[in-house]
Amino acid sequence: MSALLEVENLVKHFPVEGSRAVVQAVNGVSLSVDKGETLSLVGESGSGKTTVGRCVLGLIKPTGGSIRFCSRQMGPRWSVRSRKLRGKIQLVFQEPGESLDPLMPIWRSVEEPIRWLVGLRKDRERKVREVIDRVRLPSSVLYQYPSELSAGQQQRVAIARALITDPELLVLDEPTSALSPTARAEIIDLLVKIQRELNTAYLFISHDLSTVYHISHRIAVMYLGRIVEEAKSREVFRTPHHPYSVGLLSSVLLPSTTLRRESTFVLQGETPSPINLAPGCPLVSRCPFRVERCSSEFPRAEEITPGHLVHCFQHAEVAAEEKATDTFEAFQTFVEQVLSVPMSPKPQLNEFSREKTSGDARWQNCLGK
Repeated sequence: MSALLEVENLVKHFPVEGSRAVVQAVNGVSLSVDKGETLSLVGESGSGKTTVGRCVLGLIKPTGGSIRFCSRQMGPRWSVRSRKLRGKIQLVFQEPGESLDPLMPIWRSVEEPIRWLVGLRKDRERKVREVIDRVRLPSSVLYQYPSELSAGQQQRVAIARALITDPELLVLDEPTSALSPTARAEIIDLLVKIQRELNTAYLFISHDLSTVYHISHRIAVMYLGRIVEEAKSREVFRTPHHPYSVGLLSSVLLPSTTLRRESTFVLQGETPSPINLAPGCPLVSRCPFRVERCSSEFPRAEEITPGHLVHCFQHAEVAAEEKATDTFEAFQTFVEQVLSVPMSPKPQLNEFSREKTSGDARWQNCLGK
């Protein structure tokens, strides 16, 4: 059975104005996402994560490679604008406040994607109410404006707007980076529950490894436009085999003085410019395990365990030096022990009072305009 989304050798270069140089944003990325699965793209800023997402959505045209959705090649005849594919791939933006029109009431922002997909007004009204309830917001927010909501509520509205077309794939571009820690945890919990209920696939783009740990089935680590390691979520966190993956995990600070991944090496130097990159491994100038062939040849993917792929000639040496440990799992166990004391139940968002009678009348008035 083929995957829902298949990306093969994707390339995207941006020309530098006034010269023949190009910014090599994405260089030969291959990945797949199954239905109901979350694949997270992680890496530092400038690694090409968002560019991959924009290519998948058809917002920018790839320089090379192929993208297949539902076993069909994406292109002019099969794109997000095609009638049968319209609404099946949706995007949730990083900044919820900027992705919502400040002059539109919430009901109109949520309804907008289906204005030309669902003909009857009562059907649109029903779907808007369903998705607002699914993201655990009171129906009273339908008559408010984005400025009247918190950042967490705005992001719930953005998720509702994406879900209203019944998508099979959601591309989530840093959906929690602008939120407070509490709102971030609530949004991640909401996304996990929605996926269980609807079996929606996620392409989750983030540099926040703490968030990625809790939502991902698989993780692909990107560096300077290339995927350097890909595996199941727990394998990447417990037994990384690429030097960059080790460095990325070691940089995460958990709110505990005793829990931090200890690394036996450090990645020295600065990240190279993505303009006219050399043909070898992009990490060669910073890697303590580099050998001569790293400068001229990018390593092919080697399968360490089923589904665990790494692009590194020295991956065995990296694994030998790094102790297998999962500090995120240890921290989670520690938190559960601390919070195991009986606590009063917290109120849920969907327990807020809802403006049933007056709300229905106002809704009809809005739709009638």
